[in-house]
Amino acid sequence: MNNDIRKFLFDIHVSIESIENYLGNKRDFKVYLENKMLRRAVERELEIIGEAMNCINKLDGAVTISGMKQFIGLRNRVIHGYDKIDDEIVWGIIVS
Repeated sequence: MNNDIRKFLFDIHVSIESIENYLGNKRDFKVYLENKMLRRAVERELEIIGEAMNCINKLDGAVTISGMKQFIGLRNRVIHGYDKIDDEIVWGIIVS
């Protein structure tokens, strides 16, 4: 496997771990909604995941990751449509 792809996979792994650490064991949507810094941190990690998947896809279209197209689309939405982010959708992604 290409070393660049390994690096992007590592970045995805780190971002997933970061989201899990931000949320802790007690996952409460109300707490998430009330904490702007938490929401922005999670959104940033989702941007990183989507960008890493996009880079992997460009390097080797044969690499398949479950939900890759959806994460790339989410990344685009978070970056370019920040005012249209649906917190319930983001929450559904991070708790599933």
